[in-house]
Amino acid sequence: MKKVILSVAVIVAMGLTSCKNETKIVEETTTTEVSKEIAMTDLSFGVRGNCGMCKNTIEKAANSVEGVTAANWDKDKKKIDVSFDSSKTDAMAIHNAIAASGYDTEKVAGNEEAYKNLPGCCQYDHDMAMNQSGDVKADHHTNND
Repeated sequence: MKKVILSVAVIVAMGLTSCKNETKIVEETTTTEVSKEIAMTDLSFGVRGNCGMCKNTIEKAANSVEGVTAANWDKDKKKIDVSFDSSKTDAMAIHNAIAASGYDTEKVAGNEEAYKNLPGCCQYDHDMAMNQSGDVKADHHTNND
């Protein structure tokens, strides 16, 4: 029994002695979180087009620009509403992407080759008004005898 107690005492003493000689280095790591605010911009501008297929193509072109979070083209108003992160893109990049798909915007004429490849229903009148208020004007026909 004495041998067991003596053996345990020797093991404990060796363990304490070896721990005492080791130097523990504790590194303190600090993490700094950088809060980067997203600079969201909402923009509306005119885009010529005719139908639901135009809507899909125009919105797809706008959404293909990095930083664009939402795009909604209104067929009746000939206007697109776009939300984008201005730290990643700008308005002209969106105009250029839509124009590359064949559609005229207020600032950039549509790519003529892309326009020719649009379906017949999507080949709009290049003189049509854009960015309309959306008010539908009724045609007034009067009979003057």
